[in-house]
Amino acid sequence: MRSVTCKGLDKPWSVITFGCQQIAPSDGWGDYCTPEDAEASVKAALEGGITAFDTAEGYGDGESERRLGKALGSRKNDVLIISKIWPDADLTLASYQERLEGTLRALARDTVDVYLVHWPGSYFNTLDKSKKLVEIMIALRDSGKAKTIGLSNFEAEDLTRLGADLSEFVVNQIPYNLLEREYEDQAQELCQNAGVGTMVYSPSARGLLGGRLKADSPTRQQYEVYQEPLFSHSKEVLHTVQDIAGELDTAPINIAVAWVLSRPNIMTTAVGSRKPEQIKQFCRAGDLELTPEYLSRLTATSNAFHAYKP
Repeated sequence: MRSVTCKGLDKPWSVITFGCQQIAPSDGWGDYCTPEDAEASVKAALEGGITAFDTAEGYGDGESERRLGKALGSRKNDVLIISKIWPDADLTLASYQERLEGTLRALARDTVDVYLVHWPGSYFNTLDKSKKLVEIMIALRDSGKAKTIGLSNFEAEDLTRLGADLSEFVVNQIPYNLLEREYEDQAQELCQNAGVGTMVYSPSARGLLGGRLKADSPTRQQYEVYQEPLFSHSKEVLHTVQDIAGELDTAPINIAVAWVLSRPNIMTTAVGSRKPEQIKQFCRAGDLELTPEYLSRLTATSNAFHAYKP
């Protein structure tokens, strides 16, 4: 599998990162993954060439971190682990240190490779709060407990409040796919100009572009592309993805992921599953590079879909 380098890290970062939300109970995905399933999923990701794993204290109240650390076992220091702090922590260094220590205990690790702020929300909606956040995150990095620091779901206005300090962060993790390109404009430009890479999640639109048309979980039911009128229009994009997948004899999800990885300033994309067979399938996207013709077809159908979005 292809990999990229990231400033501040001495290990390669696979272009596909294994997303660990589904390996623990959650309100969004349900409680369908057993500890045994979680271990099998992580091992399938390792076997598929994935060298980076994305988790968070908010995934199953830390259970995702615990299951990931256990499943990695003796290999837990051979890979990159990305985790996130929920922003409801008091905006003090002591509070953030306490949360980070909890993550490290759950992972059974001395450090985390990338430590992200999970959501900005209204927690960092002033210049003073944003400046304090930067000071705290830099202190965590300087302590050595977090090798690098990053952001998650920060939009253009959130990034702008960080000013020149934006360059202290290595990634901004965002939802991005053929059906969801809202971060593509100013947010992407701000990150690229600051040398901040983009880490994508939901590259298959929560499974829709992989052919999962049934809204069978809260996370899909709440997603606008599973709702009308966008759901009907999304099928044109899906048909293009499926047609190209047929021409290349690969799974549709691999086409959706490969398109995302072709876009500017994208370092890696997180893809998750609790099923080893699905993981083995989408790992192939890490070596799939689409021709300009295929990319043009996909972008054209995506553009047509976005003409219907408000």
